[in-house]
Amino acid sequence: MRKIIIAGQIIAGIMIIVLWEGLSRIGWLDSYYWSRPSIIVRTGWMAVSTGTLLEDTFYTAGATIIGFILGTLAGSMIGLSFWWSTIYARITEPYLVAFNAVPKLALAPVLVIMFGIGFESKAILAFLMTVIVAALAACSGVNSVDRDLEKMLFSLGAKKRHVFTKVVIPSAIPWMVSSLKINIALALAGTIVGEFISSRQGIGRMILYAGQIMDLNLVWVGVVVLSVLSIVMYLGTLWLEKWLLKNRKY
Repeated sequence: MRKIIIAGQIIAGIMIIVLWEGLSRIGWLDSYYWSRPSIIVRTGWMAVSTGTLLEDTFYTAGATIIGFILGTLAGSMIGLSFWWSTIYARITEPYLVAFNAVPKLALAPVLVIMFGIGFESKAILAFLMTVIVAALAACSGVNSVDRDLEKMLFSLGAKKRHVFTKVVIPSAIPWMVSSLKINIALALAGTIVGEFISSRQGIGRMILYAGQIMDLNLVWVGVVVLSVLSIVMYLGTLWLEKWLLKNRKY
């Protein structure tokens, strides 16, 4: 079944590319706006051999991954900390919900002014896009812990730290890993928006520059690279999710 699914996915991808190429060649798709796969490949190869496509890709991927990791870890620790004090949790949780409603992308110009147009502002924006989602996911995991099991362990003489490490964290892990696939997409979106506003490097900067000089083929190269990058990161989160759930001890 797995081989059939993988083969079907590959065939579907090839059909989309062939259809795109064919429709653009016969004129049903305007190749000026939509380009075509063969031109995108040729333009991408030129960007790699004579430009900075690889450096821009690593720049965008690095800011995204760093922001994703730091945001997920920090958010998870914030959410898990709610278990230690109900008063602290009830005071803090409304502010997390309120900050989650704030459009963080609107803060991108402020962050660029504060931290400059370099790597740091992109990683910080990716961090802000992910930290609240991770905190709310961990908080939901804490709220799902079996209270009867906690009372039983306390009655048997378990310390609070033992219950936290042996029960709370394993119970919250499925909730935390469920946010990984969402967070990696949010982190990438935050990095790209930061590059759109002001940056010396990155795929977002390349797309913005290509749009300004009306080089739509190069724009499509950036879009394809971002699509491939997002797929690779998504697969990475799937592997991380399986690893965390496999090694969860309850």
